[in-house]
Amino acid sequence: MILLILVSFCAGVSAQSGFFLQGGKKKDRIPFRLVNNLPIIEVEINGTPLSFILDTGVKSTILFSLEAADSVQLRNTSPVQLQGLGSGGAVEALKSLNNKVKVGNVLDWDHELYIIFDSSLNFSPRMGIPIHGILGNEFFQNFIVKISYSSESITVFDPKKYPLKSCRKCEDLQLNFVGSKPYISLEVVSGEEIEEVKLLVDSGSSDVIWLFDDYDFIKETPKNYFKDFLGLGLSGNIYGKRAQIPELRVGRYTLNEVNTSFPEEDAILKARYYQDRDGSVGGGFLNRFTVTFDYGNKVVRFKKNHKFNDSFNYNMSGLTIEHQGMELVKEERQAAVNSNKANENDNFTRNSVSITTEVHFTLVPKYVVADVREGSPAALAGIEKNDEIISINGKPSHQYELYQLIEMFSTDEGKRIYIEYRRGSLTNRVKIFLKSVF
Repeated sequence: MILLILVSFCAGVSAQSGFFLQGGKKKDRIPFRLVNNLPIIEVEINGTPLSFILDTGVKSTILFSLEAADSVQLRNTSPVQLQGLGSGGAVEALKSLNNKVKVGNVLDWDHELYIIFDSSLNFSPRMGIPIHGILGNEFFQNFIVKISYSSESITVFDPKKYPLKSCRKCEDLQLNFVGSKPYISLEVVSGEEIEEVKLLVDSGSSDVIWLFDDYDFIKETPKNYFKDFLGLGLSGNIYGKRAQIPELRVGRYTLNEVNTSFPEEDAILKARYYQDRDGSVGGGFLNRFTVTFDYGNKVVRFKKNHKFNDSFNYNMSGLTIEHQGMELVKEERQAAVNSNKANENDNFTRNSVSITTEVHFTLVPKYVVADVREGSPAALAGIEKNDEIISINGKPSHQYELYQLIEMFSTDEGKRIYIEYRRGSLTNRVKIFLKSVF
């Protein structure tokens, strides 16, 4: 699952950056949960705790869960329009001023945020956990922020008390800001051809790298790519091509055989307002490092972690599955019942154990196929969009987390997977073999 959110504001919007460390603290450590390469953190909006994606690719804070918006006290609102990635138009939203936003011990008393009430813009089903919004790069402006993807923690430093020190095992790159968003320059390599590309650093995308031009990486003979659903943006679904580039250089570091997405042109028109932009790097790239942002000195530091040399994987099944509501499931469980009986002729009590069957009804997640890639193993097996997934390898689907399914579909080429699905009143069981295009 990939979340891709690029936001521009169509009605005179100015953001504020007022985060500070409470109580004169020098630093604060904030845990997060890594789901599909995306850092999910707890954010309090006017005292209400919510789950947000920490997203360097977005300028401001956006609340897009209708249920969450209903439970939050919103202040000083006015209508605006937001435009995001995707081929659709702008979406209606509210701008809200003077909000109290708290992340760990980091606080802003006077925060500006945007609320989207369109129920179709709900990213929770694709993530499998509640996602109420995104916290943009305003969070980074007053601090040095270190994101450790391996330990799933964020450390926020007061730059006056903890300036960035030199690091021999790190690679420091210059940050360039356009519209307050951070960009870096990397090199993509094919044979003797080396292209320097300017990329948005986008922690809110779970993909590895996007390139807006193919630089002759896309070949028809022999065909080295496949068409796929790339992600869900504020302005609609995003489709494109997936391929691999031989090398991606990050200073002295080199990543090989890098999975790369080439989005369709109509989905990224709004992203090309910055003409020098060549694409973006997302969580699939960032999670191979400990990444430290020093916005004040316009530096980002990369220190590779244990994932650096891992191969680049992707969903080989061709299935995009989402959580679509709940359903009632009947489960039978065996329980032991102890009974004690006194014997009238003996001065002792006889113990006996009987096994009974108890019936429980439980509400569990319902998983539905949101998309099937053309020509993929799932498509060839006959699975279609809107089919309900009942079980996988004999295990009820609701016993899996969505990220576990993605991991299952993304490793071990040739792996055999049994899927039982329901279409209308009919059920079917098929076998698919995971197969890589590359």
